[in-house]
Amino acid sequence: MQFIKESIIAAPPGKVFAFHERPDAFELLVPPWENARIIEKADISKIGSRAIIETKLFGLVPVRWVAEHTVYDPPRMFEDIQISGPFASWRHRHIVLPHADGAILRDEIEFEPPMWIFGRLAAPIAIIPKLKKMFDYRHRMTRQAILDL
Repeated sequence: MQFIKESIIAAPPGKVFAFHERPDAFELLVPPWENARIIEKADISKIGSRAIIETKLFGLVPVRWVAEHTVYDPPRMFEDIQISGPFASWRHRHIVLPHADGAILRDEIEFEPPMWIFGRLAAPIAIIPKLKKMFDYRHRMTRQAILDL
């Protein structure tokens, strides 16, 4: 399955990419309703660097998410994949492209939900809306943080 969120940010692509390299970027991008706790931070510039996050599925079931950075191509793209966590598979590409009004910030996520066919059937009502809400927030916070620089 695939989810894509794209926004125009009124800043040069290099500045948009540089925001994601900040040590505090991930904390700024985690929505407050996610109740996530960062156990280990990743350095996106280091291939193999891992982030470990503890969260709760449906606000109830504790889960540990381990993501590894697999591609670093500044100022255009970086990628992380789930090593272990709530999804059967997860690949997230963070892409920054030039645009006449600044930059396009594009998040491309390829994922397989948990629980095989049941997860695929539930994805349109349980996963996709949650991703949309989360990435709307993340793009809004990215825009705000860049304007505050």
